[in-house]
Amino acid sequence: MLGFESSCDETGVALVEVSGDAPPRLLAQALHSQIAMHQAYGGVVPELASRDHVRRVLPLTREVLGQAGLSLQDVDLIAYTQGPGLAGALLVGAGVAVSLSAALDVPALPIHHLEGHLLSPFLSADPPEFPFVALLVSGGHTQLMRVEGVGRYDILGETIDDAAGEAFDKSAKLLGLPYPGGPHLARLAAFGNPQAFELPRPLLHSGKPDFSFAGLKTAVLTQVKKIGDSPCEQTRADLAASTQAAIVEVLVKKSLLALKTTGMKRLVVAGGVGANALLREQLNAACARRGVRVHYPELQLCTDNGAMIAMAAALRVQRGMARPRDDGGFEVRPRWDLASA
Repeated sequence: MLGFESSCDETGVALVEVSGDAPPRLLAQALHSQIAMHQAYGGVVPELASRDHVRRVLPLTREVLGQAGLSLQDVDLIAYTQGPGLAGALLVGAGVAVSLSAALDVPALPIHHLEGHLLSPFLSADPPEFPFVALLVSGGHTQLMRVEGVGRYDILGETIDDAAGEAFDKSAKLLGLPYPGGPHLARLAAFGNPQAFELPRPLLHSGKPDFSFAGLKTAVLTQVKKIGDSPCEQTRADLAASTQAAIVEVLVKKSLLALKTTGMKRLVVAGGVGANALLREQLNAACARRGVRVHYPELQLCTDNGAMIAMAAALRVQRGMARPRDDGGFEVRPRWDLASA
């Protein structure tokens, strides 16, 4: 399975091998991040992202094939991210995938980007087992879902405004931190006092597994205005730590609520925010007290990557759930609900 990921600002290509009912095996992967290119603009510029995918996707494909010691003729299926994401960026990966599938006379399988994240822990050394509760915290998405199996996803709760990743990035920007803000905020927070600023935890006690982070972002803005244009570094670190603590507390409490509601004893955390060290530390501690197993993707697989797309395709093929395109056409879906995938 050759997988392509190009939904936003990372070009990912990977090869996953499937043999009977054995767990799929990652053979090789390569990834190019556009962070350096977009930093000058303070965020992703869609047109620049699309053009960079065009430049990177074929060299990365050759690199992956070289790592695996294989050729295109050894590929049996090509998977690609169909959505959600930036339309132009998605079109690059989809166009290359479908063109290759036609040239090689192999199927092309469209994959939901969030399903890739959701199933990425199956590439780890400690893969989960179905069923489980999933906390999906990726970019503009924050969702809790009940996962009974591949393609069987029931949304338990989701954000009603800003996602956790957006709260990290927007708060970081308010603090004058560079793009991408989330990791920079987490690094600054390591030197701060998480109790220095009293920040809201929206919907924390609502009794429902839904999220809201827009009010937290507004509260951070208010504090930034109060401390002025030239705060000392310790004050900035304290505000970063307080912001991170608020986001993490909400994610942990809502995850525990979903586990209690479903009665499940297994939690999967996936997506870029899932790499946050404080989130992992607090989730591990809280779940250990309740006898719940927690599974994460490997750190390098938390961000967008081709391996998660190839893995999702492999799991669908193994279960007879693959619906490849066989008409030579393709479409992308910039907005796409995972429950309908």
